[in-house]
Amino acid sequence: MLSELKTFIAVCRHGTFAAAGERIGLTQSAVSSQIKRLEESLGFALFDRTGRSATLNAAGQATLARAEEIQALYARLADLPSEASTAGLLRIGSIASAQPTLVARALAILRQAHPQLRVHVTPGVSMGLMDELDAGKIDAAVIIRPPFGMLPELAWQPLAHEAFVLLVPAGLKGRDWRALVQEHPFLRYERTSFGGRMVERFVRREGLAVRDAVEADEIPALIHLVALGVGVALVPLVQAHLPLPPGVRVLTLGENTFYREIGLLQRRPRASPPAVALFAQCLRRAAEVAAPAPAVASSSRQRGP
Repeated sequence: MLSELKTFIAVCRHGTFAAAGERIGLTQSAVSSQIKRLEESLGFALFDRTGRSATLNAAGQATLARAEEIQALYARLADLPSEASTAGLLRIGSIASAQPTLVARALAILRQAHPQLRVHVTPGVSMGLMDELDAGKIDAAVIIRPPFGMLPELAWQPLAHEAFVLLVPAGLKGRDWRALVQEHPFLRYERTSFGGRMVERFVRREGLAVRDAVEADEIPALIHLVALGVGVALVPLVQAHLPLPPGVRVLTLGENTFYREIGLLQRRPRASPPAVALFAQCLRRAAEVAAPAPAVASSSRQRGP
């Protein structure tokens, strides 16, 4: 019955039987069969069906909350048995840029206070880590705030705001970021990522006619492409990537500056292991630690146009 519950949760998450099937690798008919078996086992319908459409009904909504609790409990069976809530395995997902900064500082605090707790860190991009959290494969995720609404059973804890800047080759003259971003090859933050979507919205909002040259999801790759003189890039100024290579010049966007928010996404406390709350506290402390100023912060080339 666990597979049917997983399929039921996927349908609720993604809206249709077909979309859920694409996510979990089943045909639409297989999804429909599993939902029918689940309804027969429970003795009541989970969806109101009209023609080809199916809408989650009141019984389905109540069942969804319980199904998620069952899935979360099942996912925690791999934890080491212990009488203490701080023992066992804590499974954290994290985007790459947060691992050597926020996550590392938080884990140092956590391990000092609770050395018996084992931690596994799963790397990934924000959307992928959200899916891992949905599937119960991780307990919480340090990601970029999603550019869309979050489900009510999820809790968001903001940790840091990172300003987007324009990176240009050091030898490139000029301070007008608007002119530079349109006159030179544009190194794009990959559009399907949360950060890339923010760049795309900014480009459209400002009416910028960019000349796309390279598109990549890894910020370090974009930084080094700028250092090699390939083009210019709009990226968040992340502590983990400082100091920047000497071949890179930074221009702020002034009053047009936009930010990405980094935070912790987790399930509501009743569905999360107790260790997640401890990790969240450690993350808050880590976020309060003042980051060292980048070596180029006082340079006149850091100022906006």
